[in-house]
Amino acid sequence: MISGSYTAEGAKALLAEGGTPRLEQAKGLIESLGGTLEAMYFTFGSNDIVGFCELPNDSAAAAASLSVSSSGVINVHVTAMLTGKDLDDAAGIAGQVQYRPPGQ
Repeated sequence: MISGSYTAEGAKALLAEGGTPRLEQAKGLIESLGGTLEAMYFTFGSNDIVGFCELPNDSAAAAASLSVSSSGVINVHVTAMLTGKDLDDAAGIAGQVQYRPPGQ
């Protein structure tokens, strides 16, 4: 999942350019990284845009985030989405990890 918040400058540019061209740009970016954009929406609240995409790996996700955030007009956050099986696998690994919480 990709979410982002426009800066004041970015919001002004979005008003001038319109939403459809920005969605087309996002789709092109994701596809150029070997991914597919499943859906993208403009929102109001803490995020201005939220999208769901499949990218081939974490490096591609980081590249998308860096490319967009470095523009200075939108702050992007990438959130990995896990399936139930992904979480089951992680739980199996976590059960074997040694960890000491701070202060203990």
